[in-house]
Amino acid sequence: MPELPEVEVVRAGLAPAVAHSTVLGVSVLDERALTRHPGDGSDFEAALTGRRLRGAVRRGKFLWLPLEPRTGDGAAEQAVVGHLGMSGQLLLRAPGSAPERHERVRIDLAHPVHGEVSVVFADQRTFGSLAIDDLVATPDGAAGGFGGDEASVPRQVAHIARDPLDPAFSDAGFRRALTRKDSAIKRVLLDQTVISGVGNIYADESLWAARIHPETPARDLSTRAVNRTLAEVRHVLDKALAEGGTSFDAQYVNVNGQAGYFAHSLNAYGRTGEPCPRCGRPIMRVSFTNRSSHFCAHCQRLPRRPRA
Repeated sequence: MPELPEVEVVRAGLAPAVAHSTVLGVSVLDERALTRHPGDGSDFEAALTGRRLRGAVRRGKFLWLPLEPRTGDGAAEQAVVGHLGMSGQLLLRAPGSAPERHERVRIDLAHPVHGEVSVVFADQRTFGSLAIDDLVATPDGAAGGFGGDEASVPRQVAHIARDPLDPAFSDAGFRRALTRKDSAIKRVLLDQTVISGVGNIYADESLWAARIHPETPARDLSTRAVNRTLAEVRHVLDKALAEGGTSFDAQYVNVNGQAGYFAHSLNAYGRTGEPCPRCGRPIMRVSFTNRSSHFCAHCQRLPRRPRA
């Protein structure tokens, strides 16, 4: 599933094409792409056609395209909200181009400088979605997400925590949250209501870099260990961003259809049985909910809890 770096690469690619563009037309080819939208395909097409887009914003794994308010109707400000699910793609294509494989929705735009372009939402497994949603104020008064200045966020994204690359992310608040969590630190890193944008790949990589066992109870971590974990999460995410994200197959690509290269830099995730780059002992893989955890049992030792 795309995580923060992959979604941010897509957002950054969309931003110059969609900012200040006007929607010429919308074609919904598969209404399964609108599972988060309150209406049907015809409603989505009608509600979006003729509207002007203001840019592209991201929080965690969600991105949205804020819409210019309709003049004089007094309705709430809105945005087109996108979630890529497991295999969703947002691609920029020339107007009138041939349909993409697994194309679900096409949005035709006219940009005042760059001319016409189409945004295509393609999704092989149909777990991703697009929706038009009302914007609500952020509780802390800071910008809703990366790439935007407005202190608002789509209603269906409001429960998602800020991500560690967000300037408004609170390190102190994260440390306080961990003191109340008896669950494993990896489970907390994957909890999008505590910290967003970190999925299985980058949780494994960050914990390996911080030398912390994924099953360590979050509340048992010292302040120094929490700070080290946050620092490594940010370092891993920044490095993945610089390399265009992680691509294991053709399902994750940027807006131009190009793959990311961070898979070549992984130290733990997907390297079962291979030597740990730090100590040379084999990387282990254990079952974790419906996924797997990859770690070095020598470098990332599970601390013993004192007996009651």
